[in-house]
Amino acid sequence: MPCRPIKLIRNFGNKLGLAWWAKIETNQPSGTYWFGPFITKRSLKENMSYFIKDLSDEGSQNIKHSLVRCNKEEPLTV
Repeated sequence: MPCRPIKLIRNFGNKLGLAWWAKIETNQPSGTYWFGPFITKRSLKENMSYFIKDLSDEGSQNIKHSLVRCNKEEPLTV
């Protein structure tokens, strides 16, 4: 199945270090999660609440996040 154009653009932007990512850290349980890539900071902000809600629903506590423009590869969870 061919890739959708938006996915190609996101992947290309990520390789160039232009993609937006959220670095989300929790300490109950202790972990770092990366959420992305997104083409725009706005689209990342619009989707962040869903990801944070999922972590919260799974029992994560003390959730902190920062928005980062970078090239991120695996692992996306540490």
